[in-house]
Amino acid sequence: MPTGGEFVTGFRDFLTRFRPAAAPGRAAPGGVPADRSAELRAELAPPLALLEQAEAEARTVRERAAAAAASRRRDAEQRAAEIVTEARQEARLVRARTAEQVLSAAEGEAAALLAEAEREAVAVRDRARSRAPALTGRVVALVLEDLAAEQASPPPPPGPGDPQGDDR
Repeated sequence: MPTGGEFVTGFRDFLTRFRPAAAPGRAAPGGVPADRSAELRAELAPPLALLEQAEAEARTVRERAAAAAASRRRDAEQRAAEIVTEARQEARLVRARTAEQVLSAAEGEAAALLAEAEREAVAVRDRARSRAPALTGRVVALVLEDLAAEQASPPPPPGPGDPQGDDR
């Protein structure tokens, strides 16, 4: 059988369940036990709804930012492709201009070399013309000397293997 102390403790626990239902004082007609989890849900529902709304807004902002970034990336890629195309065209023009300049310089250098060669050829011809009479005279004199020396010396006897003799 319970003692008086245990009964009071159990009764106190029983009474604490009804305490949040009404203010202390006279007994209320039909007290109901308090539902703390429902009270907490009711209390937290508005802030949680605001938090869900903030999360939805943040998701929307992230989606818009991702779409804007993708659009900018596509625009940048397109612009980069245009710049590369323009640069390649400019490079072709620069190569063509450079080739023309190099060709023109080479043609100028070739013309200068040709003119110098022509001047040297004219100088050689002039020297040859000025020296030709003297050299011709010396050659004629040498030939005449050889002829005179040949006529003065007797012809060599025909060799054993030479049946015709001298071919002169």
